[in-house]
Amino acid sequence: MSEAHAATHRLDALHRRAWLALCAVFALHIADEALTGFLGLWNPAVLAIRRRHPWLIVPAFSFAVWIALMILAVAGLLILSHWVRRGLRWTVYASYIFVFLMLGNALPHLGFSIYKKMWMSGAYTSPLLVAASIYLWWATARRSPYNS
Repeated sequence: MSEAHAATHRLDALHRRAWLALCAVFALHIADEALTGFLGLWNPAVLAIRRRHPWLIVPAFSFAVWIALMILAVAGLLILSHWVRRGLRWTVYASYIFVFLMLGNALPHLGFSIYKKMWMSGAYTSPLLVAASIYLWWATARRSPYNS
């Protein structure tokens, strides 16, 4: 194995580990939300938004539907890890989207916790979600096709 190939292999492995770490932390975050009553905050907020802005499509969920969708999301992300492991170029872009979505999930939990001066549902694992997102961002930037 050439030195360049070995370096690419190491960066692909780093990228895969970071992807799987964010998947695991996302699953942990979902458990945090489920155990701390996230839907009890989400659904009333959605109903208030719908009353003020009926043209906005914001979904309310039953617990069964929400948890099923979250399980499918994590399963789908784990399936994508197959292509992340292979180092396909499009997984760089998928990784940045994953990071953006997870930061967009974690930061409001923390922001509302600061605003309300109490831990909100999902806030316990949000710092981990931010850390794992930054790790994937860093690992992705290292193996970005523009760095090749």
